[in-house]
Amino acid sequence: MKRCLLFVIPFIFAFFSSFTVGCDGTREEIMKLHREAIVFDAHCDTAMRLVGDGRVDLAERGSEGHLDLPRAREGGLDAQIFAVWIPPQMPQAAASERAHAMIDAIQEQARKHPEALEVALKGADVRRIIREGKLAAIIGIEGGHIIGGGLDTLRDYYARGARCMTLTWMNTNEWADSSDDTARWGGLNDLGRSVVREMDRLGMIIDCAHVSEKTLFDVLETTKSPVLISHSCMRAITDIPRNVSDDVLRAVKSNGGVVCVNFFSGFLDADYHTKVSALWTEYRERTKEAAPQYGGDEGKAWEALRPELERRTAEIPAVPLSRLIDHIDHAVKIAGIDHVGFGSDFDGISSTPVGLDDVSKLPLITAELRKRGYSDKDIGKILGGNLIRLVEKVMR
Repeated sequence: MKRCLLFVIPFIFAFFSSFTVGCDGTREEIMKLHREAIVFDAHCDTAMRLVGDGRVDLAERGSEGHLDLPRAREGGLDAQIFAVWIPPQMPQAAASERAHAMIDAIQEQARKHPEALEVALKGADVRRIIREGKLAAIIGIEGGHIIGGGLDTLRDYYARGARCMTLTWMNTNEWADSSDDTARWGGLNDLGRSVVREMDRLGMIIDCAHVSEKTLFDVLETTKSPVLISHSCMRAITDIPRNVSDDVLRAVKSNGGVVCVNFFSGFLDADYHTKVSALWTEYRERTKEAAPQYGGDEGKAWEALRPELERRTAEIPAVPLSRLIDHIDHAVKIAGIDHVGFGSDFDGISSTPVGLDDVSKLPLITAELRKRGYSDKDIGKILGGNLIRLVEKVMR
């Protein structure tokens, strides 16, 4: 058993008090299944909370945010990709400084709490760290704009411990088109293909969340590795460019990769998306208007406005947990059970499905999957088995 009894008993009693979802099998059976599975989250933005004036210590249970070590333990989380995200508007020098600070902060948490957290540098590290009862942390770069146009910068981030990179964020960068921006290259340009080949050589996970569909197919033509789509939902259910089409699901299946479902209400439900998109449009315009107050730095203006945006977004009613499982169902139907996982986007989103308030509530997903009729073996694949297979193959 991967969890010691000291932590399992209080976790069970705390979870039972809020566990009202009906399911096949007893609560004890659900919890046993969840504890014995490897639970692997492909994406969180918690690293942003480790730097700046409001920095936190992950060892302390917080009243804010989605993830810390006590709540991760309660939720049975075993492995986590921590994203390093920098606003694309931030000047390159400042962006590099902040990215380095975020990587350093993740590694410092591992040094401060070696009994609970360790950074994984190879795929084989992940299982070992889990066996030792610790959370396995993988450092990921979110958005290729952080490396600019240089392969040397990519290698520097690898040397600093990064083992995953999301090729774009919501912006098209110097070498790849985003799903949420104007196409500039028609997918990947020659530099982008060089980036993909270098990631293959290094053993870095190629994350295609946020990329345009053409970029995704260019990646698949270039890479020799299974790809990750770390935190996206299904376009067949919520028809927005950020989500993945059935063609992408089939292509990732052929590639041997994994598509991970995002917890954000705006990607899970079309009505919610319409409402939140209107807010984002408003705040993008306000960011531009406010930039002169910050010396023309739109990144600083965005960060100043972000709390208000998050507060107003949180006022929009969240979607039911069943909606998340609908997206998992569809991904399994098209891509197959061996190619689906989850990437919560915790600490980077303002609305999660009802009940899924933070990482401690992850067992609710196990309960819902059992309720939908998934076998214990298949639940284990969705919770983390598929991601373990991918990281062991890529992170050499």
